[in-house]
Amino acid sequence: MSSYTLHTPAANFRAFKALIAAEYNGVTVNVADFDESVVSTLSPTGKAPVLETKSGVIFESNAIARFIAKIRRDTGLIGNGSIIEEACVDSWIDFSANNLELPACVWWYPTAGYMPFQKAAYEKSKADLANGLTILDNHLNDKTYLVNDQITLADITVASALVYPMKLVCDKAYLKPFPNLVRWFTTCVNQTEFKAVIGEVKMCKKETMAAGQEAPQGQKKGGDNKKKGGDKKKEKKEAPPPAPKKVEHPYKVMDKKAPSKFSMDAWKKTYSNSKDYDDAMSKFWGLYDIEGWSLWEQNYNYNEDNKRIFMTANAVTGFQQRSDEVRKWAFGIMDVVGTEETSLEIKGVWLLRGDTVEHLKNANDDANWYSWKMLAGPSVALTDETKKTVADYWCSEEELGGKPIQDSKVFK
Repeated sequence: MSSYTLHTPAANFRAFKALIAAEYNGVTVNVADFDESVVSTLSPTGKAPVLETKSGVIFESNAIARFIAKIRRDTGLIGNGSIIEEACVDSWIDFSANNLELPACVWWYPTAGYMPFQKAAYEKSKADLANGLTILDNHLNDKTYLVNDQITLADITVASALVYPMKLVCDKAYLKPFPNLVRWFTTCVNQTEFKAVIGEVKMCKKETMAAGQEAPQGQKKGGDNKKKGGDKKKEKKEAPPPAPKKVEHPYKVMDKKAPSKFSMDAWKKTYSNSKDYDDAMSKFWGLYDIEGWSLWEQNYNYNEDNKRIFMTANAVTGFQQRSDEVRKWAFGIMDVVGTEETSLEIKGVWLLRGDTVEHLKNANDDANWYSWKMLAGPSVALTDETKKTVADYWCSEEELGGKPIQDSKVFK
């Protein structure tokens, strides 16, 4: 049994560094089934990755990678014996931490649902990462690897930081100014030791868009927007197409044609400010307008795909972010229930304007992957059983339907 046990979430790029170094050094590292509670007891920071050894625990990914690399000095991962080479390797490791990891993560994390998309942060991260890649490209102009004529921990660390950006967001147009960098990166990730950890790396062809992100202006299907040939005089004489008529949102039309006494803003404030759930629900039933609003139970159709709590919770966050168009006319609570050892389910109860869920589906395509059952509305009477169901979803914190609640998110 291995004397080294690494605790890390699956496919964590920070763990790639140590695992690739272990491949080069012939060191066996056991990767434990990830348990956040175990990590919190091992690491002073409570964060993964963390490495257990016979002599103690090592935390922070670069320290772990350095430890694994130094187990065998003869492989040259930390340089070929000279202090200056070892310092040069450390320089690029620090460079990666300070100049690559942060902007890279800010760019690609929203595409994976790990954080919300923010345009200003997105634009800055692209520019900051380009600055770092420029430095690397210039350095690699006359070099195969970063420090000497072989792969070192410098190459492993920098390439690991770039794996997901290169796969998800750095398309050909973005990488065009960095030919030396691309040549070096593809050389690294095609080594047997890299592939053993990260598999085949397929370079990004088209930037992956995050939830809430708009495609760059001028980017249209069909390629080149410039006209080739044609009668220029005729083009000038042609009148511009008429501006499309602005179509009011169906909910706005509904508010005008069939105004409701129920105020969603008032209810959201009541829910947020009530001292206890019983008081909140009592006020809700006093405000609820069954003719103008409907209650819906929501169940995900593909719960078998939910393998990890944090990924399932991220899916819920993404769903609610993509529903922003109808926020003024919707309120909902979604829960992740169950366990990783059995099954994880996404369930929820929503309050929507009108008597259909179609407007939510039109605003957010993901809503089509759920089953929706009307609990109460213009065509379905409100019962005590429905009131209990709604209260269970909106007020429960520990369990729902006899299953533990792992995460709960409110759309308001």
